[in-house]
Amino acid sequence: MADPVTPTIRTCAKAVVVHDGHVLLQRADWEGQDCYFLPGGGQHPGEPLDETARREVHEETGLTITVEKMLWLREYIGAHHEHADTEAGTHRIEAIFHCIPESDPTRLGGHAHDDAQTGLEWVELEKVPGLNLLPHALRQPIAALATGQPSPGYLGDVD
Repeated sequence: MADPVTPTIRTCAKAVVVHDGHVLLQRADWEGQDCYFLPGGGQHPGEPLDETARREVHEETGLTITVEKMLWLREYIGAHHEHADTEAGTHRIEAIFHCIPESDPTRLGGHAHDDAQTGLEWVELEKVPGLNLLPHALRQPIAALATGQPSPGYLGDVD
């Protein structure tokens, strides 16, 4: 019998960087599929989550941003999803922030890209629902930014 897996909780900050009706997304090749992710990543010990979002966006995109407010809180508990056999020890908690660029939004190019990252793209908010944006649960809430403020809150344990 296999030893039980003890999950490690990883806290992260993601950024919904909005400019001129567009959102900044990372293009990626992840598990053999072309997809998109929000910029962001893991929190360092002692680092506030809004600072995590600023640091990660700068590292991955080269942009300096202003964090406006937290939009959503998302969890991913690997044992509850499709790849439970390999991700049973995964438990992520992501704070997702609404952000605006401070630096020139046309000058992109970070110095610490994610391994799967293949590029950066400004995408019209209305087109987000048709993208392979991961997690899929973020597509509609992000698109809702085009017509007003989406409902903030807890998104739950979503893949």
